[in-house]
Amino acid sequence: MYRHTRNLAMIAVLLGFGSVLHAEIRVSTDDALKAAVKKTAPEYPAMARQMHIAGKVEVQVTIDAEGNVEDVKILSGNALLTGNVVSAVKKWKFTPFTQDGNPTKAVAALEFDFKM
Repeated sequence: MYRHTRNLAMIAVLLGFGSVLHAEIRVSTDDALKAAVKKTAPEYPAMARQMHIAGKVEVQVTIDAEGNVEDVKILSGNALLTGNVVSAVKKWKFTPFTQDGNPTKAVAALEFDFKM
């Protein structure tokens, strides 16, 4: 039994589970916008404009330790507007966020308002 437990512990260390990992941090929208060094604005989709669709799109963006956008998830918004927001935000670049002096992954909510 002891040998089995020791082997599992060894496997966990080899896979990196034994080391201390920094979890992603939550960043306010304001802090994320201040850290954005490259912001591509989403275009108002022609179909949405023709149909007089306006409104807000909210996304959750995951930023890797180098400041690149790793993932964008739609939190709310009209489907005709969300695609262009996701495409634009994937091109953004951020000053890396840090935790305890080390670069870390960060998550923030961003909101875009499409007005007629």
